[in-house]
Amino acid sequence: MGRAGAAAMIPGLALLWAAVLGDATPSPPRLRLSFQELQARHGLRIFRLERTCCYEALLVDEERGRLFVGAENHVASLSLDNISKQAKKLAWPAPVEWREECNWAGKDIGTECMNFVKLLHTYNRTHLLACGTGAFHPTCAFVEVGHRLEEPVLRLDLRRLEDGKGKSPYDPRHRAASVLVGEELYSGVAADLMGRDFTIFRSLGQRPSLRTEPHDSRWLNEPKFVKVFWIPESENPDDDKIYFFFRESAVEAAPALGRLSVSRVGQICRNDVGGQRSLVNKWTTFLKARLVCSVPGAEGDTHFDQLQDVFLLSLRDRWSPLLYTVFTTSSTIFQGSAVCVYSMNDVRRAFLGPFAHKEGPMHQWVSYQGRVPYPRPGMCPSKTFGTFSSTKDFPDDVIQFARNHPLMYNSVLPMGGRPLFLQVGARYTFTQITADRVAAADGHYDVLFIGTAAWSNCTPLMPDPSTPPPPSQDSAAITSMQISSKRHQLYVASRSAVAQIPLHRCAAHGRACAECCLARDPYCAWDGAACTRFQPSAKRRFRRQDVKNGDPSTLCSGDSSHPTLLERRVFGVEGGSAFLECEPRSLQARVEWTFQRAGEAARTTVAAEERAERLPRGLLLRGLRRGDSGVYLCAAVEQGFSQPLRRLALHVLSAAQAERLARTEEAAPVAPPGPKLWYRDFLQLVEPGGGGAGSLRMCRQQPESRPPAPESRRKGRNRRRNAPEPRADRGPRSAAHW
Repeated sequence: MGRAGAAAMIPGLALLWAAVLGDATPSPPRLRLSFQELQARHGLRIFRLERTCCYEALLVDEERGRLFVGAENHVASLSLDNISKQAKKLAWPAPVEWREECNWAGKDIGTECMNFVKLLHTYNRTHLLACGTGAFHPTCAFVEVGHRLEEPVLRLDLRRLEDGKGKSPYDPRHRAASVLVGEELYSGVAADLMGRDFTIFRSLGQRPSLRTEPHDSRWLNEPKFVKVFWIPESENPDDDKIYFFFRESAVEAAPALGRLSVSRVGQICRNDVGGQRSLVNKWTTFLKARLVCSVPGAEGDTHFDQLQDVFLLSLRDRWSPLLYTVFTTSSTIFQGSAVCVYSMNDVRRAFLGPFAHKEGPMHQWVSYQGRVPYPRPGMCPSKTFGTFSSTKDFPDDVIQFARNHPLMYNSVLPMGGRPLFLQVGARYTFTQITADRVAAADGHYDVLFIGTAAWSNCTPLMPDPSTPPPPSQDSAAITSMQISSKRHQLYVASRSAVAQIPLHRCAAHGRACAECCLARDPYCAWDGAACTRFQPSAKRRFRRQDVKNGDPSTLCSGDSSHPTLLERRVFGVEGGSAFLECEPRSLQARVEWTFQRAGEAARTTVAAEERAERLPRGLLLRGLRRGDSGVYLCAAVEQGFSQPLRRLALHVLSAAQAERLARTEEAAPVAPPGPKLWYRDFLQLVEPGGGGAGSLRMCRQQPESRPPAPESRRKGRNRRRNAPEPRADRGPRSAAHW
């Protein structure tokens, strides 16, 4: 399901293009772009505040043209067009007495006893709802943002502070998961200081607050909440439900397996008001089902059991969106990540299936086969499915059944029965996901943007040279991602900064029609002169795009946009080694080398053998012979299309020729400014300390023992040995090793 078309990677961020409705397993990302490349050529912009960390809450406001950011002790308002300009910041620290109390409780006053802003929601036309940890005193406030584009406002309304208990976590290490529907906030959060009473909570608004049954492991068992969504069920708003995505310890696991982590989707009805005699001020419609993301195998399934993030992609049918998710493993045997996509219809089907029930002498969990009371637990009181107008009207047997059977027996399986794609054995794991549906020439494609975190030797996404990163394995983790579809921008938050990246970076694919076509990027097309952004409304005569097949032989026939290859001279010494450098931009291409001996017209393929070793960045030739002289052509082969990359003319010299050239250079007078003779380029490569590496790496075979050098020569060598290493930014070291 889908095929990855291209990628760009910076520390903490992987950008993957994936076509969902394709017909093949996704291939590896095609491009890898460095942080420096993105910043210099592809519109990457950075925002950070001094002495501030932990940018976790992002809110895109298309109407105001602003990006609102929640961080440590601050709320910021940035321009969606350029987050580096027209920034406004609002300081919101925790009161001194709260910080002192936090410190007395044993928390670190410099890293924990702050106000970490965890959630931002649009409350009405002029205000945001902001909530933070408040130095372990959760608090919420209304932030005035106005509605005028030309004069952005950012002002804290201190007269309307709210108790943040049940809305924001106490601990800055905990994630906040919530959604604001109307004036009601639905949140999954720890409701106590010790972080033990986890609950699904409804607050604000005019209706009474509701929560899950406390300290009942059948309902919630040490959950970690990930995301919350409001998803309509029908045209009747009484059928609307709120869906919670979280992971927890499985109560249904066999005791012999120990603590087993599973991922869940939970549901509640928006019009739930609790029971009349039982479950008073508690949810009466709460149900949960397991989310499975696994790879089937002969010896059992390999489960990716740690849900990390969920993105809801709205479709034309607003009742049946797609759910893109990222999972990691809890296994100590291997590290891996997976992307699974779910249909809301499959989620609803699980909640209409059998309930899980514990029975028998072994207390096994089985499918409940008894009578299910009416109305079916989990159904919302509405005219669509019955005559009940309120959950307080539900019969007592319905309430008791719901209380004792919150878990469904059937799991929710991903579309296709397996992950969309996997990443196993990498030094990073997936943390966040967001998606964009793109119209291309041959249909619609879903572009996935995936945030990552290194699991060892972490460095921050955007390091601040003035402040060293904290010793945390999560310092590089992407904490939030948001897309502006109107402005075609991606916004990425990490511990150290916020980044803005254009959704399309067509120039990165190359300057030739074939390169643009092979990218299979739904954002980009060849316009006859360059790889540019694809416009569905543009004239079809000039644009060339084929995301499904990416066949340049058809789309780019007769195109002469690829620059002519210039022949480069490289030199080697007989008996030594030469490295012919050639590295394709595409990670999906394979390299083919052909050889043409001087004076001959025929070309032969350079076969991999003991003397010719193919390396990731080129071809290493060992034990050079005079017959190795000739022209070497490097070509990248991708999708059956061959694209020449480099043309290198290798000249193999005898040792005597090399010595004569060295003596000639030593005796030659200082040359006036002008073109350098070719042999001086060669001598730069073979002399210790030479500056140019070019396309050649040479090593002369060293004898196992040598006569001792004269004292004067040893001193000179010692001086060179003790000299400082050349700086990395001055280019590579000498290519010769004698």
